[in-house]
Amino acid sequence: MTVFGALRETVFGIPSAAAVGNRRGFTPEALTHFEPVANALIAGYNGTLRDPRFPAITDKVAAVDPVLRGFAYEGVGMGLAVLDTLSPGRPRLPDFVAGPGKRHVALLYIGAGLAYARMRRFPEAAVGGLDRVLGWFAVDGYGFHEAFFHWANTVERHRVPSRLSAYGAQVFDQGVGRALWFTSGTDVERVARLIAAYPADRHGDLWSGAAAACAYAGGADAGLVAALLDLAPDHRRRMAGGVAMAAFGRELAGNQAGHTDLACKVIAEHSAEETARIADLAYRAASPLSVAPAHQIWRARIDDELAVVHSEGK
Repeated sequence: MTVFGALRETVFGIPSAAAVGNRRGFTPEALTHFEPVANALIAGYNGTLRDPRFPAITDKVAAVDPVLRGFAYEGVGMGLAVLDTLSPGRPRLPDFVAGPGKRHVALLYIGAGLAYARMRRFPEAAVGGLDRVLGWFAVDGYGFHEAFFHWANTVERHRVPSRLSAYGAQVFDQGVGRALWFTSGTDVERVARLIAAYPADRHGDLWSGAAAACAYAGGADAGLVAALLDLAPDHRRRMAGGVAMAAFGRELAGNQAGHTDLACKVIAEHSAEETARIADLAYRAASPLSVAPAHQIWRARIDDELAVVHSEGK
C-alpha cells in the first residue's frame, strides 16, 4: 500500500459495517443480518482505494467467501469509479470489466452507481459508456445509495432526482427497493408498509428491487419468502423479474447460492439455473436498434417470459 493509497482510504474509505448500519431507517436487526454483506463490500472498496492494480484487486476479492464475493466486486466497482472520477486519464472501470471483472459486471456497475451518488455524479451520463443493457445497473446502485444514506428524502419523502429520465426513475426505484430489504433486516411486513406509502405507480419497481435483494443476499427462509410474495400478490410478475436479476448475476459469476435458488423457486417457480437461463436468453435478444433503453427491453422480456411460465404452471 502506497502513501497515496492510505490517504485515499482515509479520505474516501468506509470505516466499518457498524458505521454504515447505525443510521436512520435501519431496524436493530438489519446490521446483524447483513453485516457479512457490508464487510465484503467494504473489503472490496477500501482494498481498491488502497491498491487499484488489477492483480492486487483480484487477490483481495479471491479471499472473500464465494457466496459473498459479488458484494466484494460491488465494492471494487465503487472504488474504481471513485478513482476514475478523481483521476484524469484512462478510466479503470471499463478495463476491469473487460478483463478480470467480466463475470461480475452487474455487481461492478451497481458499485459504480454507489460511487456516482457518493461523488455527486449524474448516473445516466455514465450509462452510455457502459454495457448497453447492464450499464443501467449503475442507476440501480444510485437508487440504493440514496435510500440507504438519504433516508428522509428518498424513503420518507419519496423523492426521485429530477434529472433522471422516466425509465431511469424506474431503475432508481429498483435500487430503492433493494435498500428497503437490507434496512429492514428481513422484516417483510415492514418492507410492505414502506412500499405501500409510495405512489402506487412506483410499487412494481420497488417490489422488484426488494425481491432481487432477497434472492441475492438471502436472509429469509422459505416461509419469509412466501410471506413476501403474499404481501404483494399484484406484483408477482415484477418480483419474478427481480429474482431473475439475482439469478443471472450469480450464474454469470459462478457463485450460486442456495438462498437464490429458494427465492427463484418460490417467486418465479423455477430453479435459479433455469431463471438465469431465461434472463440470459433475453439479454442476448435485446435489440440495440430499439428506441427504448436496451435494459428496459431486457427486463420486459424476462417479466413476460416468467409470467407466461407462471400462467402455464397453473
